[in-house]
Amino acid sequence: MTTQINLAPALPLEGRIAIITGASRGIGREISTHLASLGARLVLNYASNSALADSLAAELNSLYGGSIDTPCAVTVQGDVSDPDAVRSMFDRAEQDFGSQAHILVACAGILNSKYPSLADTTVDDFDEMFKVNARGTFLLCREAAKRLSRNGWGRIVTFSSSINGTLLPGYAAYTATNAAVETMTKILAKELQGTGITANVVAPGPVKTELFFAGKDEGFVKRVTERSSGRIAETKDIAPVVWFLVSEAAGWVNGQVIRVNGGFV
Repeated sequence: MTTQINLAPALPLEGRIAIITGASRGIGREISTHLASLGARLVLNYASNSALADSLAAELNSLYGGSIDTPCAVTVQGDVSDPDAVRSMFDRAEQDFGSQAHILVACAGILNSKYPSLADTTVDDFDEMFKVNARGTFLLCREAAKRLSRNGWGRIVTFSSSINGTLLPGYAAYTATNAAVETMTKILAKELQGTGITANVVAPGPVKTELFFAGKDEGFVKRVTERSSGRIAETKDIAPVVWFLVSEAAGWVNGQVIRVNGGFV
């Protein structure tokens, strides 16, 4: 009798725990699904829409073997600009999965869909974007620097935008928040050298999400399409890049800004 040995490789992220903010929709949702399919266990952060987050967690638990006792994904509501809420995300990872988190994907962000000129940008709108995009990323990175696993598998991925290169009118405050994110992440990468934790930025171009389409007319979308290799990106164009950055293969990629934009200029 011949004994068959199963040599199928383990899933590449099996045993890894990822905290993903802005996970309930858009790019964050796609990243969550992609990482779960590769074996990761997920803490899905959302700001307000519990129905979307809960439905995603249920879907991932159904698809990838989660159970009540050993879920694939759990949800946690929280404002990323609140230090206590950020700490609770890391607490939840340790409580529910019995280990320090290995991966942070800071995907939550907002944009003023009125696209005001700098002269017409209100202080409240300016402050709100910096509160979520810059302060939120700062708090998440600060917590991750202290609490991610340091066994060579720690991965921080923040999000900015390719708008930093195009500098379109109407995006002054939003672009400034993304510049802040890129600068903080690059410095963090240097500060974490030798810890086994890497920090990189993904900067998408136009992507078919609610955030992109809000407040835009057909003419604008057409012009952007012409500058983006003839199409607007899908969320599935972004998730594999995040997967690479959190994988073992990217252990020597650190302090980089990856512009995933189809050549958008």
